[in-house]
Amino acid sequence: MTEALTHTTAATSGDNAAVPASPDASVSAAVPLSTADVEAAVHAIADRSRHAARRMARANRAWKDRGLRAIGAALQERKGLILAANAKDVAAGKANGTSAAMLDRLTLTEARITGLVDALDILANLPDPVGNVVRGQTLPNGLRLRQVNVPMGVVAAIYEARPNVTVDIAGLALKSGNAVILRGGTAAGATNEALVHVLREALESVGLPADAVQTVDQYGREGANALMRARGRVDVLIPRGGRELIQSVVTNAAVPVIETGEGNVHIFIDESASEGMAVDILLNAKTQRPSVCNTVETLLVHSRSTALPAVAAALRAAGVTLHVDERVRAALPASIESEPASDIDWATEYMDLDLAVAMVDSLDDAVKHIRTWSTGHTEAILTNNLANAERFIAEIDSAAVIVNASTRFTDGGELGLGAEVGISTQKLHARGPMGLTELTTTKWIVQGEGQVRG
Repeated sequence: MTEALTHTTAATSGDNAAVPASPDASVSAAVPLSTADVEAAVHAIADRSRHAARRMARANRAWKDRGLRAIGAALQERKGLILAANAKDVAAGKANGTSAAMLDRLTLTEARITGLVDALDILANLPDPVGNVVRGQTLPNGLRLRQVNVPMGVVAAIYEARPNVTVDIAGLALKSGNAVILRGGTAAGATNEALVHVLREALESVGLPADAVQTVDQYGREGANALMRARGRVDVLIPRGGRELIQSVVTNAAVPVIETGEGNVHIFIDESASEGMAVDILLNAKTQRPSVCNTVETLLVHSRSTALPAVAAALRAAGVTLHVDERVRAALPASIESEPASDIDWATEYMDLDLAVAMVDSLDDAVKHIRTWSTGHTEAILTNNLANAERFIAEIDSAAVIVNASTRFTDGGELGLGAEVGISTQKLHARGPMGLTELTTTKWIVQGEGQVRG
């Protein structure tokens, strides 16, 4: 069903000015568009993106970096406008009964805007992946070969209630020489409209094409559907969000999709792990920001570990609800409250202050549990046994495997990528946090001196 198309028109200039209507808006909210009309409008957006992508592919590093820094400056300059728009989205979310986890992802603050600006500056300081030589050689017949990174072209992203993703994906796409089409969802509609307007103005201010950043939010769900069907106009589509959204895109898209996955993340406390390290890491991995995909959702504890009571007590003191199996319940002091766990808990990505806890008798049992319930995102082992660490690394088949550190480090910014488009849990093209290189493909360049094939 087509969502209403709404925009406000600018009446004044400056930080408190209203966001002008998108250049792609062509009808009023009172006149729903037909599916055919929406598809034509989205195709027009994609065609403009294709033209902008050709210009971005020719932009050198200095030019793209100026664009990134211009965006950062504009975000700081217009943060009042952005925060006011975000406050409307958050208020609407609360009125609609949006979960605390979703509200946390939806909310922008001055500190979070500063974080986005810092990430853009990091991106600007990173090497340009475009033109990087992946491999090369001279053949016996004298042909000189190079395989080099080149931009994807038109990158589309569908996500929900994550306005920070608007800036992250746009920044990564621009640095890697791409144009981007965004569908950020109704929940963050006002925030994303403000952000896209600021991004487009900043690009134009340095001579880069504004159409390198566009949105189909004004066309609602039908716009998202049209984007998924725009094969030949969109080079790659990246969904980012909950399981329902991701699976809907994977199932229905006609354009190539890089699947990002939900994070049913595990931590295994080996019998040799120290209590202090286990407490610190579990608190960080569960409570620092429980609404994100790299938060731990299941804790596995070796039956001979002595760390369980201290870890459980610290988690309960931090407000975490523990969903435990019978063996864990029996091992915990009566003063530590818990709830019985079932298979539903082992399969659940809570994205909240909830944690499933199971006891296992060996590394083999921990690996078996993870293989059964993992979504392939991130798994960690806490251990002082090098052999167990190496076995865990070798036998766990997830996008990220961590030894003696918080799962919260599975993040593009934390891993030095500047930002991330998402965390891919598939195995083709990209896996794990997707940064600049993951938004490029390759081109073979063959140079000769008149050679012909015999």
